Amino acid sequence: MVRTPLTPEERRRGERLGALLREARGGRSMIEIAASAGISAETLRKIETGRAPTPAFFTVAALAGALGLSMDEILTRCAPEPDAVPLAG
Repeated sequence: MVRTPLTPEERRRGERLGALLREARGGRSMIEIAASAGISAETLRKIETGRAPTPAFFTVAALAGALGLSMDEILTRCAPEPDAVPLAG
């Protein structure tokens, strides 16, 4: 199976997700959060560093639960950037 290359926006969204997860994790260890979410620490590392920019929905939901984040907050913070709107003038 050939995977379609990610768009630049998909990569940026993955970077925003990784930053949000690192911020929410704070001083807690990657191993602690990964175990709580039922994923490997390596999977969490890949998501946090942007090497896995499009994790599965259930992985994101499990991480949200482990970190005390709402899915709404994740959506809001990781949503596509609005297109630049030219100013009239």
